[in-house]
Amino acid sequence: MRSLVLMGLTASFVFVSAPAAAHLNLMYPPPRTTSLKTGPCGAADSTRGATVTTLLPGQTITVTWDEFVDHPGHFRIAFDDDGQDIFRDPSSFEDVSGEPGVLLDGIADRSGGGIYSQEVTLPDIECDNCTLQVIQVMSDKAPYGDGNDMYYQCADLVLSADADPDEQPPPATTEPTENDDDPGCGCQGSGGGSALWALLIPWWMRRRSG
Repeated sequence: MRSLVLMGLTASFVFVSAPAAAHLNLMYPPPRTTSLKTGPCGAADSTRGATVTTLLPGQTITVTWDEFVDHPGHFRIAFDDDGQDIFRDPSSFEDVSGEPGVLLDGIADRSGGGIYSQEVTLPDIECDNCTLQVIQVMSDKAPYGDGNDMYYQCADLVLSADADPDEQPPPATTEPTENDDDPGCGCQGSGGGSALWALLIPWWMRRRSG
């Protein structure tokens, strides 16, 4: 009977401690897709979607994202005024020199992850097919360039002089539900499963000794 109880507890631990659905979740502007692993915008053949944020040319906005699973490295925010074809990957883990369209590079990862907020000023132009990109470069995923050391998110924008800055959609607040393939990570989520297991082990030991 005790063996069956232990097996049940172990199964519960495995379920609860499964990896989080995403490591990087762009919250504002709202992302095109929850996919993360294929550049430049997260999903293979990613194209402009139905979620579009309209802003003023030259507007300063606060880009917000959630790092669900902590990795050392840095973040970059970039902008393309017509699609997504100018976005380029860094050349190495240490490359923060910027590329065409980069608004801000070398945004340092902080230990523990969590919510990041970064002000950026958009170009003072009008465009109806523009894209904001946020990438994460993870320096613990060596070797660089094997496809497992970058995460990508994009937001579809329109910059228009007719935009009303007081009528912007609120940031996304839910964790993505789409789980990307990330074969080399083996990462855990926020630790909820480990905490549960720490509580269950003493309980099982007391049952065993009793």
